[in-house]
Amino acid sequence: MAFEKELAFMREIAIRAGEVGLRHQKAGFSAETKPDNTPVTIADRESEALICEAIMEAFPEDGILGEEGTGKEAQSDRHWIVDPIDGTKDFVRGNKHWAVLIGLEMDGESMAGVCHFPALGDTYHASRGDGAFRNNEPIKASSIQSLKDSVICPSAINRNHKNRYGDPQRLMQFLSQFWAIRTLGGAPDAMMVASGQADIWIEPKSEAWDLAATKVILEESGAVFLNFDGGSSLFGGNAIACAPGVAQQVRDFFQVGQAIRQSNP
Repeated sequence: MAFEKELAFMREIAIRAGEVGLRHQKAGFSAETKPDNTPVTIADRESEALICEAIMEAFPEDGILGEEGTGKEAQSDRHWIVDPIDGTKDFVRGNKHWAVLIGLEMDGESMAGVCHFPALGDTYHASRGDGAFRNNEPIKASSIQSLKDSVICPSAINRNHKNRYGDPQRLMQFLSQFWAIRTLGGAPDAMMVASGQADIWIEPKSEAWDLAATKVILEESGAVFLNFDGGSSLFGGNAIACAPGVAQQVRDFFQVGQAIRQSNP
């Protein structure tokens, strides 16, 4: 298995970081507001410090990019990209759908990743070419072929005037075709698509730390990943993931003509 050592490390350190978050969630804390109007807590900062210090010790030549400001130049061709608490709004409210995300990037592509949900007890992982797993059991994207049978998870529809969904009426017409709409946001929605529990995830605003782990898990599950412009970059600023059987309908809605990347685990 490629990146076996790195994946074992990711899983161990993600669990340890998750324990930090759980401890703070149980004890209580206060949240601050960052310039982008999103919350941050002591748990975010302590978890990121734990993860990044461990990376520096275990892989001293690799670079690091952390959501909460940790940065380290690489002496190799590898970067670790870290979101210590994906879903801080959920974390602050006491919800369980927050995750620790750790991804390994090389030459602009995520090669291995772990998505750990401490409060749910679920850990997803994947490495390029080796399939995707939840709690060590293989997962696959769904075989759904039509929108009327599909579950869609569209993030940030309340901010439609600021994002790239397009005309609100057109969006509502598109959504009306689906069997169901479910949205927990971010990593939970992405992992539902990877597990075949949902069929389309749309995220109009994302950063590399949101996608470095989730992208490789999605693609190794057989899901299709693309950006709103038809590209397939974890640095694209937005993300769409879908079951391969509905990829053409998604491409039609976003009016992109470029080829959509699909893995074949």
